[in-house]
Amino acid sequence: MPAESATALVVRTTDWSETSRIATLWSREFGKLRVLAKGGRRLKSNFEIALDLLTVCHVVFIRKASAGLDLLTEAQVAERFPALRTALPALYAGYYVAELLSEGTEDYDPHPALFDATLAALRDLGAVGPLAGQRLAAYELTWLHELGYSPALDACAACGQDVGARPAFSAAAGGVVCPSCAPRQRERRALAPAALEALRELRREPAAWRRPWGPAVRAELRQVLGQYVTYRLGRRLRTLPYLTG
Repeated sequence: MPAESATALVVRTTDWSETSRIATLWSREFGKLRVLAKGGRRLKSNFEIALDLLTVCHVVFIRKASAGLDLLTEAQVAERFPALRTALPALYAGYYVAELLSEGTEDYDPHPALFDATLAALRDLGAVGPLAGQRLAAYELTWLHELGYSPALDACAACGQDVGARPAFSAAAGGVVCPSCAPRQRERRALAPAALEALRELRREPAAWRRPWGPAVRAELRQVLGQYVTYRLGRRLRTLPYLTG
């Protein structure tokens, strides 16, 4: 098989043997890749620090014809995000982004816009301080949109009518529901109008996450999006409990 090249973010690594490593990469060109890096655990390997988590690298790999792992032959560091490691909320948010891509996407399903949004989010998360939670919320909505899971926010997900002043959010219904439909949703939660408006702004305006929302709104955004992502994945990500609003 001919060698392929890509720009990729390292989203997961595991040891495979005493000398080799398995890495999950999220690439702009191919989507998620699972590769075997032979010799990747050696101190003086050809990959050096390129396979560190949350490292962007230029990679060359040989794609397997079967369902096995691709073979990584080259990896050179293109970008790292050292600012993420200056604050725990930003670092946990970065780990959550990596887990979303590792566990919540399919192999060889490229989304170039999501790749670009991921790098932009990782650059921002290390620099925005207390706004890291809001920045992460904006990224989650982008992730949901790119994968076809964008929640209904402008009208009732069940009947299409206006949700009025007492909306609720139902992950199973796929977004907000009106007072008439809410009782028919076994799983639902009340949603403050201010939180609903914040969700709408985040989806409508790329820079809306910079607005000074209060602690109650930030906390509700974290709960609602965490719940919705969990429902869509069918499981709770390991990093979710460590996130802050």
